Amino acid sequence: MVQTLAAAGELQRDLQRELTYDGLRAAEAKGSKGGRRPAVAAAKTETVRSSYLQGRSIAALARDHGVSRGAIRTAVAGLLPDHTAIEEQVPAPELPVTLDMPGKVADFLRTTELEPAERAALGQGATVRRGQGYTLRVPAVHRGLLARCQPLDGVQGAPAVPAQRKARREYENRVSALILTGP
Repeated sequence: MVQTLAAAGELQRDLQRELTYDGLRAAEAKGSKGGRRPAVAAAKTETVRSSYLQGRSIAALARDHGVSRGAIRTAVAGLLPDHTAIEEQVPAPELPVTLDMPGKVADFLRTTELEPAERAALGQGATVRRGQGYTLRVPAVHRGLLARCQPLDGVQGAPAVPAQRKARREYENRVSALILTGP
């Protein structure tokens, strides 16, 4: 008797599962997509995406729109660096990249001859953690600035300061990680 009841329960569960899948397929055929509605309304999505491309942080956008950072990440998912373009012909947009530069490197670069674009990028950076770091949001400039930091390793006749050498190596590691992951 118990086996008969168990078999009837399995039959009922299989039938219910089959009907559920049929309903989902019918809804999909009509163009309905399941799941929760996005927290960022479709009308606001373009505003969020353009603000993100202009350099606004995800946290700032979340505060401005009163939603979570995850909701903002969902709205800008196609713009994030790890996202690949669906169509081969459409190149992914180049995004600003935030890379912290050690303060000793930034101080050294302020005193050296720089190209106008590098000087402008350095001028747009922001000091973080009470002068212990410097944030730049221009991806192409980092490689050039790293090349200009070579004297921090020491040159003929002038020994290197260990703290400056360490700061340059740390910056080199960050730029290398940026190159490997790619913007």
